[in-house]
Amino acid sequence: LGKQDYKKTRPMLRATRLKAEAKKTALGVKEVALVLAAILVFLLAFYAFFYLNVSNEVDLDLDPDEN
Repeated sequence: LGKQDYKKTRPMLRATRLKAEAKKTALGVKEVALVLAAILVFLLAFYAFFYLNVSNEVDLDLDPDEN
């Protein structure tokens, strides 16, 4: 079984090794999805923070007892 690798030519072995290295370093769909989800959560939290602050300031400006 082990002798089959020695029958391959040197360029074939090199191509196989490069293909294996590329597979190890390539970004998977899972990693990309996790990064996008993290960015989305951050943006939603940022938006909610400012939305709540602005809505509280507007409520304070509109005092119903002014009339």
